[in-house]
Amino acid sequence: MVTVKASQKFFTDEEVSVLTGIELDVLRELARSRHLGILDRAAEVMGEHAQRLLFSLSDLMVLTVLYPKLRS
Repeated sequence: MVTVKASQKFFTDEEVSVLTGIELDVLRELARSRHLGILDRAAEVMGEHAQRLLFSLSDLMVLTVLYPKLRS
């Protein structure tokens, strides 16, 4: 189970990685293959290459079902 603030609408790929326990590289590949998350377009406007993914709360819930956190 993942607990987040009700007011938070978007999550960075780093936040999702910590919340779900999915390694960042695996998370990015999973998001790409399942068409989850959106690229952070603010960096592109500034002329930089966007590397960060933003996930909605529904994306986060899908990821928790697809890749359940390993419990010890």
